Amino acid sequence: MPAMASASADVPIRDAATLIVFRGGRSSDAEPEILMGQRGSRAAFMPDKVVFPGGAVAPGDDAVALAGAPSDSCLTRLTTDASPTPQTLLAAAIRELWEETGLILGRPGAWSDPPGDWAGFAAAGFRPDATGLRFVFRAITPPGRPRRFDARFFLVSADRLSGDHGSGLLSGDGELSNLQWIALDRVRGFNLPFITQVVLAELPGLLARDTPPRAVPFFDGQSEEILMQRLAGRSPLDVS
Repeated sequence: MPAMASASADVPIRDAATLIVFRGGRSSDAEPEILMGQRGSRAAFMPDKVVFPGGAVAPGDDAVALAGAPSDSCLTRLTTDASPTPQTLLAAAIRELWEETGLILGRPGAWSDPPGDWAGFAAAGFRPDATGLRFVFRAITPPGRPRRFDARFFLVSADRLSGDHGSGLLSGDGELSNLQWIALDRVRGFNLPFITQVVLAELPGLLARDTPPRAVPFFDGQSEEILMQRLAGRSPLDVS
């Protein structure tokens, strides 16, 4: 059953997408760093927590044509037990990164009729490009929270970003403050949500390769009985 149909009576589950942007690591001599920011102290959901850029799917994300797509295995896994299309989720992740950090995952190109939330992205002269994104985690917020999301986490190298992504040059819509690149070996010293800690535990293995994971961990909090599943599907690493 799709997650959206299993929402608690008072708090609906909203589809969401998150982008984990990294630099350094496997293809570089530099230690890996992760892009993160801090939510405001008055935020209804996860106040003061340090998180990856991301947020809920917005109207218009389903109408965005992507200039490039991730691997077939990622696309297949995104359709498992889900109602939004892979394109919608990928577009939402790219838009949220743009809004919260000012960073662009896109290819140069004219865009004459973007949906409202995409006007600034189009005005910068780019079309969204999901090439190189890897679907690496899914989590549904458990009952009892003021907001609930069915969040898909994507991993992408900063090499895919357009323009300068150096330290001190990040600025977005203000939803995240203290935007910074945090070394993976010291990130656990920050004020992190529980689910972010779970995702971070997966990162060393993911950063050691540039292929899709064998299976995507799925933290299923649709009900009080939280389940940890894995979305397998097919990938270049699967053995028949």
